[in-house]
Amino acid sequence: MEALPLSKRLIAYLEKHQLGKVFQKQFDFFLDNPFHPSLHTESLEPKHLHLYSFRITRSYRAIFIYRSEGLIEIIDVNNHYH
Repeated sequence: MEALPLSKRLIAYLEKHQLGKVFQKQFDFFLDNPFHPSLHTESLEPKHLHLYSFRITRSYRAIFIYRSEGLIEIIDVNNHYH
């Protein structure tokens, strides 16, 4: 699995919320195995948009889309409960 580089906006968000190290750990798991148990990877509603997420922490998730087979783009990182 490969990923497009994170946008400057997402990098700033991770830094602002002190998520850089934990994001990198989860991201490495994701690239190795997108369905690693600690990631809780899931398809989001509405299904026709083909959006997915994986867990960064209990409170934060990364939202991504498949650009092509084996290539993803993380389009957002957000607080899962707000």
